[in-house]
Order: sequence, then structure tokens, then C-alpha cells
Amino acid sequence: MDQLLSNETENPVVIIVDDDKAILHSLKFALDTEGLESKVYLNAAALLAEGALPQRGCLVVDYYLPTMDGLQLVNHLRAAGVTLPAILMTVRATNAVKARAAALGVPIVEKPFLENGLLTDIRNAIAGQTPPRSP
Repeated sequence: MDQLLSNETENPVVIIVDDDKAILHSLKFALDTEGLESKVYLNAAALLAEGALPQRGCLVVDYYLPTMDGLQLVNHLRAAGVTLPAILMTVRATNAVKARAAALGVPIVEKPFLENGLLTDIRNAIAGQTPPRSP
């Protein structure tokens, strides 16, 4: 990434990283329906190759990604100065994953998504609120 954050003032963008194309497409569709702009990536490398990231929005990353897990990706981005709030998606959050996520201040949403929990967390993150942490 040559420049990590865009210099332009822009609408918030939800950045989704998941290696499951069905999840990517369904989340993008749901966010579009809600009037939220989103960008989707199949893996961490694709996001890291993007260049400038939006200054406003949030990251929604799957835990199980090829080559780098979702928390490693968030940690890498934060070390590079990206402060976008992040939400971790996973099918099953082990105690170790919960502890790592808590240390990074990243809430966890477990798949399958029920009701509007993920959408509520995304809206709260964009609004600058801290989404509730999973138990």
C-alpha cells in the first residue's frame, strides 16, 4: 500500500473481506439495499494491494482467510496507521479468538447472521460508537 488512507472526504465505505463469494455477494447486496457503500475482497492480499483506503467506514473481516487470518489483517492495517473500526465474522469463535479480538478491540459477529445484528454493528461502527462485544 503506497498510501493507506484516501485524502478525499468521502461517504463511509464498508470494506468486506471474506473468501466465500456467496457471503461477499449477500453482504454487498444487503448493504446496498440499506444505502451503504461497500467494497468486497476475497482475501487479505487483495485488500492490501488496493492502495488508498477510505478514511470513513468500517472493516468487516472473516476470521478464516487464506494466508492471514482476519485478526492478523486488522493488526497489520492498524500497524500501518489504518484506524477504521473493525468487526470480525466467524462461524465459531474459540476462547483464543475471543481473547485476541478483545485485545484489538474488535467485536465478533458469528455466522450465520441473525436478524440485523451485523447491520446494527456496522452502523454503530460508522457512527463512531463501539459495537457491543460478543459474550
